[in-house]
Amino acid sequence: MRVEGTHTKIASDLLAHYDVHARRLPWRAPPGSNAADPYRVWLSEVMLQQTTVAAVIPYFHAFTDRWPTVDALAGAQDADVMAAWAGLGYYARARNLLACARAVAGDLGGAFPASEERLRALPGIGDYTAAAVAAIAFGQRAVVVDANVERVVARLFAIETPLPAARPEIRAAADRITPDSRAGDFAQAMMDLGATICTPRNPACGICPLRDDCAAFRTADPAAFPVRLAKKAKPHRTGHGWWMERADGHVWLVRRPGKGLLGGMRALPSSDWSAAPDPAPPLDARWTTLADPVAHVFTHFSLSLTIHVAHLPPDVTPPGEGEWWPLERLEEAGFPTLFRRAAQAAMKESRYHA
Repeated sequence: MRVEGTHTKIASDLLAHYDVHARRLPWRAPPGSNAADPYRVWLSEVMLQQTTVAAVIPYFHAFTDRWPTVDALAGAQDADVMAAWAGLGYYARARNLLACARAVAGDLGGAFPASEERLRALPGIGDYTAAAVAAIAFGQRAVVVDANVERVVARLFAIETPLPAARPEIRAAADRITPDSRAGDFAQAMMDLGATICTPRNPACGICPLRDDCAAFRTADPAAFPVRLAKKAKPHRTGHGWWMERADGHVWLVRRPGKGLLGGMRALPSSDWSAAPDPAPPLDARWTTLADPVAHVFTHFSLSLTIHVAHLPPDVTPPGEGEWWPLERLEEAGFPTLFRRAAQAAMKESRYHA
């Protein structure tokens, strides 16, 4: 689809702005170069899902230093990748990352396909990621709509339908302004605009290159777009976790089931997160219950995890599968954020009673 008139002007104005003001990011090629590495584009897009650029950059550097190619990542141990991912959240992404890397390395000779359709056929790659990789890494014309682009387009056209029902309308409008050439630069320019100028609150309309063509700017209340329905309160759950520390400086860790929340990650033993007020501990011991539960917010619910601490003699091993992990190497365990906070609280309690 070719853009015409005002829509052509939007693309050309934005690309001119991007040529001067593009953010320098470790996975990007300079504007106009069309030389982005598909592996780095794909890896960054997976990491950036529901995660900020600032949070992703150090993880991206660590991953590409350790696994510089898709073949290297495909050969990595699951546990090593999960540990390296710890702290980024949404851990199903890490499992899908490995599955996709192994499919590309094993079935496609280490080369990512260039088309959206073939990219979507790979594990863990949905419509957005397929479009982003096709456009940014391969220069294909693809309509790339992330949260930033969604906001920019909703404002450009003053789309009044509330989200999420507005998404087909927003995508159609994004399609109308996406140019045939430099589609990757255009996608990244739209992302940059939403991240740095057309922000959720207090958009900097005074320096926006698209202000003259923005319908929301003419309403005098651009921040009212996109229209959103009132959010429902997240349900709250409770659970219990157990810190079992041995006298020789080891703590008992388990690995969560491969599927489900925080799947495959090392963790403290814990109850179901809808547990009865006083579930039975893993073994008989003198337990100390921390006064303040560890609070964490997941996508669909919030959690309060009550932590119980026990010091065990060297000859005691808790039931079930697990491993004694040296406290001096706890940073290497790859805890997700919830259990990292729980460990910090438990160690503080242990030092207090030492």
